[in-house]
Amino acid sequence: MALEDDFCDIIKKARTGLGLSVGEVAEKSGIRPDAVTVLERAGRMPTRAEVTAFAAVLGLRPEPLIQIALEGWMPIAPPALACVETVLGDVGGYQVKGYVLYDGGEAIMVDTAYHAEAMLDVVSRKNLALKAVCLTHGHSDHADGLDVILQHLQAPVYIGREDVKLLPWKPPQKLMGPCEDGRMITVGSLTVTCMTTPGHTPGGICYRVQRGESELCFVGDTLFAGSIGRANPATLYPAHLESVRTKVLTQPAQMVLLPGHGPATTVGEELVHNPFMTAA
Repeated sequence: MALEDDFCDIIKKARTGLGLSVGEVAEKSGIRPDAVTVLERAGRMPTRAEVTAFAAVLGLRPEPLIQIALEGWMPIAPPALACVETVLGDVGGYQVKGYVLYDGGEAIMVDTAYHAEAMLDVVSRKNLALKAVCLTHGHSDHADGLDVILQHLQAPVYIGREDVKLLPWKPPQKLMGPCEDGRMITVGSLTVTCMTTPGHTPGGICYRVQRGESELCFVGDTLFAGSIGRANPATLYPAHLESVRTKVLTQPAQMVLLPGHGPATTVGEELVHNPFMTAA
């Protein structure tokens, strides 16, 4: 599975997050404005000097950016998780992931994968009791189909308060579960802890799980392997960096991170290879 973000995606996310125009980046980097535009549109491969110049202007770590832009870096695939089934959906050719976490005959859904039927099929096929639907944020590619799921299985829906207004369809109030930082949800013998991570959206939530010696975290679009999601709105970019740097990537190095798009990764991989992991 390819990385969710290429070099072009990373530099555009950083530029817009910092509120810089193409002209301002060109002036600060010494790269012509037309070349900045071409590189943001993946019109050609950057040179090593250009990658380094972009990193300096955009507050990104140069070596990880070089690895992604020029060396084909991919995260080392973490071990398969026996308690998680991944569901793939498709939004106009754009792949999105949902997850079913299960233990002891119980399950939660993390996002909807834009494929409610497939999420329901996992629960039915494994004969699981649905305890909750946990949404990382309110965008339609992660929450669409929630009405279909709740028509078949009644369960509380957890989402950050600030993201309720983003939902394409709002559940009945009686099914809305509060999702504050530190809130715990049990699934069999597992405990799922809500971790507020504003940035990609105002009410973004990651869901951290401890399973014996291993730990995992469903990070939605807060973090991708080698990148982060786009701040919506762009004024949330500082908060987004804070969420990634001080919450997600302060977890144990072996923690598996399961994003909404692209390959799984680990905290340890991202500490070394994520260009956004820069001292604030």
